[in-house]
Amino acid sequence: MLSKSLFKKPKNAPEGAEKISKSSPPSLSEEIAVACPSCKALLISAELQNRDYVCIKCGYHFKIRARQRIAMVVDKSSFEELDAGLRSGNPIHFPDYLRKLNAAQLESAEAEAVICGLARIGGYPTAIFAMEPFFMMGSMGTVVGEKITRLFETATRQGLPVVGFTVSGGARMQEGILSLMQMAKTSGAVKLHSDAGLLYITVLTDPTTGGVTASFAMEGDIILAEPGALIGFAGPRVIEQTIRQKLPEGFQRAEFLLEKGFVDEVVHRRNLRLCLTRLLMLHSSGGSK
Repeated sequence: MLSKSLFKKPKNAPEGAEKISKSSPPSLSEEIAVACPSCKALLISAELQNRDYVCIKCGYHFKIRARQRIAMVVDKSSFEELDAGLRSGNPIHFPDYLRKLNAAQLESAEAEAVICGLARIGGYPTAIFAMEPFFMMGSMGTVVGEKITRLFETATRQGLPVVGFTVSGGARMQEGILSLMQMAKTSGAVKLHSDAGLLYITVLTDPTTGGVTASFAMEGDIILAEPGALIGFAGPRVIEQTIRQKLPEGFQRAEFLLEKGFVDEVVHRRNLRLCLTRLLMLHSSGGSK
């Protein structure tokens, strides 16, 4: 009679063979290489950094930190940060919010979800802000609204244009109605800046959604966007579930919004500094620096 033991795996099988899986390819440390979220190509980290974090295979624009964005477009050593010490509290005593804030500060190495300051771009004095995607998805709370409002007020007093990089999941639910109030607050500051005859350029990056889209992100005199950026108020899945219809291919992506007239130009990251310099030159007083 055959014994079941005949069909057991032999004890002398290659060491670790049982752990090998065809569906789990070997991974490399992100310090060495990363996989493109779009085309899945394996990219050398150092080369990706040299290419401004844009995939060489498909052109996918990786999410990057606020300070990296600023450094890519401003003149070297010209950036002067404003209101760096402002930090969020817990105004409506939302459970566990302070712990999440502390975790976000550790993950992003930033005090809040936006960096604001003064700099030069191509020699032109400019006020600039960049939202931080690694701080609670760039969500807009009271401090984000306050910092952006103060930046516009400073720019208005000093007669400066404003360049803003947006990336956000929307208003910060942990601050309730106070976060939604920032839409009106920032919009008021943008209006006063506009009434003074000053230029405001927004650069929409992936993703720019929710209350940020419904306020200062779409209020620029000139609206630029990075290729493939998701831009909208509600996300595509929410819209599909609401209207019970399939959305068009590429719906809410930067190229779709360009076609529909909501965006003025889609600009590759490597061309952005030159594009901003030319716009600032064209709108400067008499074209002088």
